[in-house]
Amino acid sequence: MLIKSSTSLRNDYAAISEMAHQEAEPIYITKNGEGDIVVMSIEAFERREELYRLKARLAAAEQLRLNGEHGLTLEESRKQLEALYE
Repeated sequence: MLIKSSTSLRNDYAAISEMAHQEAEPIYITKNGEGDIVVMSIEAFERREELYRLKARLAAAEQLRLNGEHGLTLEESRKQLEALYE
């Protein structure tokens, strides 16, 4: 976990920005010793958002499966993936 003070952010933005890009994880910014905000690179944020969307789709598919509703068969899924990645 990366933690920096708001003073660090204010006085050395370039270093915090570089760290956000290099580490690709959130940086927690404190104010008066307490957690205040989180900053991260746009790339890391977009990857995280895509992961959340994927998890939501997987959870929805699992719920359909548990409810006995059928989506694609394994063979249909395989054919779609092969078509996508050929």
